[in-house]
Amino acid sequence: MKLDLAGVLAAARAWAEQDPDQETRAELAAAVDTAATGDGPAVQALAARFDGRLQFGTAGLRAELGYGPLRMNRVVVTQAAAGLARFLIDTGRRRSVVIGYDGRVNSDVFARDSAEVMRGLGLDVTLLPSALPTPVLAFAVRHLDVGAGVMVTASHNPPRDNGYKVYLGEADDGSQIVPPVDGAIAAAIDDVAAGDVRDLVRATDYAVAGDALVQAYVDATAATVPAPRLPVDNQPKVVYTAMHGVGWETARAVFETAGFAVPSTVPEQIEPDGAFPTVSFPNPEEPGAMDLSIARGVAVGADLVIANDPDADRLALAIPDGSGFFRRLSGNEVGWLLGWRAAVQASAAGRSGTLAASIVSSPALARVAARHGLEFRDTLTGFKWVSRVPELLFGYEEALGYLVDPDVVRDKDGISAALSLLSLASDLAASGSTIADHLEAFAAEFGAFASGQVATRVDDLSRIGSIMASLRSSPPTSLGGVDVLTTTDYLDGVEGFPPSDILRYDLAGDARVIVRPSGTEPKVKVYIDTVASTPAEAQSLVDTLAAAVRPLVS
Repeated sequence: MKLDLAGVLAAARAWAEQDPDQETRAELAAAVDTAATGDGPAVQALAARFDGRLQFGTAGLRAELGYGPLRMNRVVVTQAAAGLARFLIDTGRRRSVVIGYDGRVNSDVFARDSAEVMRGLGLDVTLLPSALPTPVLAFAVRHLDVGAGVMVTASHNPPRDNGYKVYLGEADDGSQIVPPVDGAIAAAIDDVAAGDVRDLVRATDYAVAGDALVQAYVDATAATVPAPRLPVDNQPKVVYTAMHGVGWETARAVFETAGFAVPSTVPEQIEPDGAFPTVSFPNPEEPGAMDLSIARGVAVGADLVIANDPDADRLALAIPDGSGFFRRLSGNEVGWLLGWRAAVQASAAGRSGTLAASIVSSPALARVAARHGLEFRDTLTGFKWVSRVPELLFGYEEALGYLVDPDVVRDKDGISAALSLLSLASDLAASGSTIADHLEAFAAEFGAFASGQVATRVDDLSRIGSIMASLRSSPPTSLGGVDVLTTTDYLDGVEGFPPSDILRYDLAGDARVIVRPSGTEPKVKVYIDTVASTPAEAQSLVDTLAAAVRPLVS
């Protein structure tokens, strides 16, 4: 509902009165003073901040820091914490929660606010002892056997963003929330937001976890791989970057405990820094994000360059390209290799089970599963779905997320994935081979797959709906000269999937194009997958299809 000037000013002043943060309160006061003069742009800017509120969904909350109900701030977080607590109470779930946070601006403040509010509502609350990776929080939900977990993080989003991610224990086994739970929590948050956060009782007698919890994660993760076949001095040389995030200390402890050499690091990026000063976007997928780590790899003659994103739930890998430089592997390439390794290990152990990947990930993993007599499941995008696949052995999504041991963490984990890659690289080196050689072996065994993406970032979120509507009203019959054989609209509901804003085009020659809005960023994303007799042919077709689809989503 649109507010007139008086309504906007009243809403803003009411918000400021309950805001405990001096910085956002002062920012809002200045905006109110300017708007009160009748300045048109100032009135519009202020009104936009109060035209609705952040929507809590399966990804929790995520937005830019700032004042008002459409930004991440202490009022919004307090409302979310109280709403989640009331959901746990009202639904008869276990009244206990563990809370973690990363190194972003205000993550620690938001975590403490959440702990105080939830404790004030009578929950047993455990706060992690410091800024730690998201996988440690996901592990803690099951390790501590609590009703829910909260991670304050915006993962790989731009520096000024923060977020609030929720996991559930008990029958949900430490996975992220899925519908209809997200809606029930959102409704509870809305009920809290109808009041004043100053009326909520706070308590500071919550527990703070000790080092034993982090060590339990380290030990459990280190145990997911066999002892290395090579001594430390003969193992592949590795460079690691935390990308200004919280991954390094935990990752180093895992690597050492498992018997692997401590990697060289990128000094400029190894310590947590919420400003992310050396990257435009702290996302290993973004162009330029790995430039420093790759330069370090060249300087030390590394065999592998590995990068975690800031909360260490994602992993990127680069390998020497034979010309003195490095190339970053796609998330699909890493997923193929780790999935193949999981399948080989399962076959050797006589285990049955399932390999899984999100629908926008490469279909290559399905061939791996079939070759090894395993089941394969594709899921909607997001580890909230991948992690819930029954009898899961390994799951991944192309956006650099890998779940290598569901018994330890029911979520993507960039640290355990890094360890699995170190183990694979060490085993290959012991046999006189490399990751590059192993990729060639994969193509020879299963076919030459290639993947690509096209992404359109928008300033106006309504543009995303317009793009998807245009594709539905005028579906393409061919792309780049390749016939579209079938079009599947997941908005209509597809067997095994809830209705979702996804369009899938299956093309001649087993090529595939999928279009969907991003779940975490203002983007429309296109995923292109091909298979051919050689990698060059497969990549050429990806390039052709990308050129054809780009005008359709611009």
